Amino acid sequence: MDNWRRSSYSGEGDGNNCVEIAGSPHRIAVRDSKAPKRGVLAFRETTFAIFVAGLKEGKAGSGPR
Repeated sequence: MDNWRRSSYSGEGDGNNCVEIAGSPHRIAVRDSKAPKRGVLAFRETTFAIFVAGLKEGKAGSGPR
């Protein structure tokens, strides 16, 4: 994947510490911006969309207990 994008919230003041994402027709890939040569996590588009929606609703970390 060549089209890696970094969050607009990751600026110089943040030390560029964030994740990058890249999309394809069937999956979304996520990698650590500080170590781009390391492993990549890949998710189906629908799974990633549900994850992002949960973040926007403030539900991060609210998995099964």
